[in-house]
Amino acid sequence: MKVTILFENHAGWRKGLIGYHGFSALVEHNGHRVLVDTGTDGRVLLNNIRELGVELDSIDALFITHGHYDHTGGIAELLKARSEPLDVYAHPGIFARRIALKPRRREIGIPFTRKELESLGAVFHLSEKPFEFLPGFISSGKIERKTWDRAVGYLVEDGKEVKDPVKDDIALILDLGDSVAVITGCGHSGILNIARHAIDLTRKPIKALIGGFHLRGAPEHLLDDAVEGLRELGVGTLYAGHCTGIDEYAYLKEHFGLAEPLFVGKEIRV
Repeated sequence: MKVTILFENHAGWRKGLIGYHGFSALVEHNGHRVLVDTGTDGRVLLNNIRELGVELDSIDALFITHGHYDHTGGIAELLKARSEPLDVYAHPGIFARRIALKPRRREIGIPFTRKELESLGAVFHLSEKPFEFLPGFISSGKIERKTWDRAVGYLVEDGKEVKDPVKDDIALILDLGDSVAVITGCGHSGILNIARHAIDLTRKPIKALIGGFHLRGAPEHLLDDAVEGLRELGVGTLYAGHCTGIDEYAYLKEHFGLAEPLFVGKEIRV
């Protein structure tokens, strides 16, 4: 299995690549290519795709981890640049209206309607339940939250603002045979909950945990919990970026040990 980071807060040393707040990764496994998330800006995504030599119509499906703008903002430009429709797998809650109030009131949800994206060629497959949509590609479905669980921004429901637990946050599980790899966009479900859910679902150990771990600004005792919990679950290597936080990544590197940073252009082979 090969994972190539296409959209991340930071770019690698290769000329022409652009780093920008958001996340997207291309997974090549069992003869299929699946794009995970699309970052914030379609122009940046398409630039990095072009620079890394990825043929757009070679992508078999798009997997959306949750409905925040920094994971869905590039969908429209991606669809426009393709010549074929694209299957999109996600949780049915991705189109909820979301706002943030700090540092100013602003929209932070997916910046397109379902109808708009369908008119551009998106074919949505939305489910709360786990299922395998291509050989070795498993949607985690809704993740049970047993440990750390915090809201991010607000949902707008019936004209009222309510704290948003981001219940549509799911992960992509990749069956490697005797183990799995897990890709999480932001990890709003809690990185320990995600890891435990993947193990419970597949009955296999996690060889690689890849993506944003939503630890930026976390107090030290929660970082300790993450390190101890991931170690107890037998997780292999951590590939952390996006909303993990730089200081928090350094803490994982120091205390967990097997950790590598993400950046645009990074290739992970498992």
